Amino acid sequence: MRTSSLRRTVIISVVLIVLAVGSLVFWSFKKIPTPKTPLVTKPENLSPVRTVVGQSVEGRKIEAYTYGQGKTHVEFVGGIHGGYEWNSTVLAYKLIDYLNANPKAVPINETVTVIPSANPDGVYEVVGKEGRFTNADVSTNKEVLARGRFNAHNVDLNRNFDCKWQPKSTWQSKIVSAGVSAFSEPEAVAIRDFALKDKPAVVVFWHSQSGTVYASQCLKGILPETLDLINVYAKASGYTASKTFDAYATTGGADDWLASINVPAFTVELTTHETIEWEKNLAGIKAVLDYYK
Repeated sequence: MRTSSLRRTVIISVVLIVLAVGSLVFWSFKKIPTPKTPLVTKPENLSPVRTVVGQSVEGRKIEAYTYGQGKTHVEFVGGIHGGYEWNSTVLAYKLIDYLNANPKAVPINETVTVIPSANPDGVYEVVGKEGRFTNADVSTNKEVLARGRFNAHNVDLNRNFDCKWQPKSTWQSKIVSAGVSAFSEPEAVAIRDFALKDKPAVVVFWHSQSGTVYASQCLKGILPETLDLINVYAKASGYTASKTFDAYATTGGADDWLASINVPAFTVELTTHETIEWEKNLAGIKAVLDYYK
């Protein structure tokens, strides 16, 4: 009898304890309100991603700096004509500095990539060899500038893309090499492969010197979005907008190849070979980013 009574007492005590603990847990959770928004949010990635997208003929790195995580990819490219248009590379690095200091300038739905020097061997030819040239020397030494336009194979990279490509093309009144085939040059391959991989909404190329924004076109003509964009950039920057570059015939252009694969692209020609006209181009850059918001 005593054993049975003791057993019942123990069982009842255990049941009461379980009920008490369960009640405390229930009322504790009931007091916690359900949050309207998640308690843990994904932090913003405000640091640039620096990648090597290719190498030049002489093994110099072609780098890309990427900001933001949005689905719409906007790309800027400087220096495809190397040291001859060295100010286009300086402008691209100025944009990198600006985005480093102002990462939230990139809209949340966008990603921005800057390739500052698409022809690093050409830049080195002009300003890098033995450190012998200052900016003043460069601006007055036409022979040095002309050498720096091409890559180490003496190819004009902006004639090496697969849009109406020919082995020989023109630059002003000169006949220039466009390579042994379309995309024969590693620098052109780097630009091509990056565009194919990241599928940009638009690619903007900086050149010099005519103070004009030019649309791209290939066999299918100018993409409607390209027309919108050249007017957007031109209106904000104060440059002239032009549908075609008609100073002389060209073939194998980088922006024209992009048009052939239905990617809007355009070329911004700075007014001189020496200045970057930062405020004007920053206004144009912001206008393009606003276009895709």
